[in-house]
Amino acid sequence: MRLFARLIAACAAALLAGAALADAGVTAFVHVNVVPMDSERVLLDQTVLVREGRIAAVGEGLPVPAGAQVIDGYGRRWLSPGLADMHTHAETRGDLAVYLANGVTTVLNMGGARPNLVDSIIPAVQRGDLPGPYVYASLMVDGTPDYNGLVIKTPAQARAVVELAAANRYDFIKAYVGLTPAVFGALADAGRQYNLPLVGHGVTAVRLERQLAQGQVMVAHLEEFFYTYFTPAGAQETDAPPDEARIPQAVALVRQYGAAVTADVVTFKTIAEQIGRPEMLARYLAAPEAAYVTPADRQAWRRSSYGSKSAKLAAKLAFERKLVKAMADGGVQLLSGTDAPSIPGLVPGYSLHDNLAELERSQLTRYQALSTATRAPGEFIARTKGGTPFGQVRTGYRADLLLSEQNPLDGLSTLRKPVGVMAEGRWYDSGALDLLRLKTRASYSGD
Repeated sequence: MRLFARLIAACAAALLAGAALADAGVTAFVHVNVVPMDSERVLLDQTVLVREGRIAAVGEGLPVPAGAQVIDGYGRRWLSPGLADMHTHAETRGDLAVYLANGVTTVLNMGGARPNLVDSIIPAVQRGDLPGPYVYASLMVDGTPDYNGLVIKTPAQARAVVELAAANRYDFIKAYVGLTPAVFGALADAGRQYNLPLVGHGVTAVRLERQLAQGQVMVAHLEEFFYTYFTPAGAQETDAPPDEARIPQAVALVRQYGAAVTADVVTFKTIAEQIGRPEMLARYLAAPEAAYVTPADRQAWRRSSYGSKSAKLAAKLAFERKLVKAMADGGVQLLSGTDAPSIPGLVPGYSLHDNLAELERSQLTRYQALSTATRAPGEFIARTKGGTPFGQVRTGYRADLLLSEQNPLDGLSTLRKPVGVMAEGRWYDSGALDLLRLKTRASYSGD
């Protein structure tokens, strides 16, 4: 790096080291208004105590231990859970730093998770050696090499892959579209044995009804319902939207099996707006937030074929908005996700906020939308993986917190500019978050 980049790195190291000192003792948020996300309510003028990476107490006027780091909300700032992006393909230190700078304290890597991420970067983040969100990782498997997944063709290979994934500390197995029914069944059985639940796409030869019946715990995209539920088996996919009268059946199916669905409206919307419009790529690359996309991912964006395709997805996008609203109102567990940065235009961290905005445009209430990035991800992980709970401002929960100037239930956009973020008890004020962005941008540009 050049001199400017080295100076930024040195300043960032000093400030981030100071930011992480809160890990050594108690942090007290005082005079904060809390959005706990356990229900649609707020708690005014609260004290929140954090000890050893966990929320130790929440209450009005709690005594602050001597020597605690005090973060004052002055009675006008709002503390809510850190955000979660439950469908990412982010794999680098820079990606994770940018997520954290945007208030994202949990991510689920949905396949292609390289050993370097699982063996090196994730443990470093959990130790506090690297700034970033808590990362859950899935191993993507497929029946063909067409989509870069690990290819498995027999039930024996499926069982071996699950055993290998467990030994290498993956959290989930991601099923992709080309698996055979026998291999999918073997994956589901082995996943239960090793506590590696199945998540992922609709599998063409299996279809969502049977996938959920066999134990798939999460559908990775809303649009999977187009391909392997609403469209009859063997029928050609068209640009026409499904019959809206079938939406209640889809909601009932997911509720029947207690599965979660990734509510990634921003993903389908971003794909729809660039199909047949190659000029959109230049717009994405020129956007200020594109400076936080790795050079490798920017090159991958340039190789994208979306601009040369001719599909018309506007009607399906309108249908998807109705589907996600029906699922929210029907009690389906919805998880916010983005697919960033694998789709041109979707930047780590920034696109999560864009997705919340798209959910609100789809007529979800702000509480419903915010739940997809806080409470629901925490409940999903608790149900499928266990561990320390997160996603609510509640005693015993992981201290993943976002301090904002305004009540997010009055306007989700306040979350785009955090006053500060706490990730597993480590506090980063706005200055530290800005330095994370600067350091990442400098490392990509070399300026």
